[in-house]
Amino acid sequence: MMAQGGIIEGRCWVFDDDVDTDIIIPARYVALRDPKAMAAHAMEPVAPQFGTECRPGDLVVAGQSFGAGSSREVAALVFETLGVAAIVAESFARIFFRNAINNGLYAVEAPGVRRIVSQGQALRIDLPGGVVRNPATGAEVRIVPWQPEILALVEAGGLVPFLRRRAAAGA
Repeated sequence: MMAQGGIIEGRCWVFDDDVDTDIIIPARYVALRDPKAMAAHAMEPVAPQFGTECRPGDLVVAGQSFGAGSSREVAALVFETLGVAAIVAESFARIFFRNAINNGLYAVEAPGVRRIVSQGQALRIDLPGGVVRNPATGAEVRIVPWQPEILALVEAGGLVPFLRRRAAAGA
């Protein structure tokens, strides 16, 4: 999902530190062939309703080390399937961060973000401004800036669409 002018705003689902890939999508569901059926089980161990109540444009907010564990790509794909606009975490496991970016999912590192938002509140991410703000309270935190190349990958829809566009342009 592309940000409008680099701004992403949505309703938040708030999670703790150390949300690993087995929490994001338990191993017993990885073999499901239908991405929607798999995504219905996202975050099931900590929020059984998430996979069925998450709506396109919602945000996932988490603490430190989001996405640690295995390198399973489906951990990022379930959020894309659900239409999650962005994941905002205090820190990411590097492999999850790369999988998210490669699949066109905004993965925004924002130390202290859990202190400024509660479950169900809105959060506004201003990528060009480098800030995440809670519109209801005015509280904000700075984000870790992205390299232009990473932003280009996400805005293209992920690595494969990015490379296809480059190839078509003769780059």
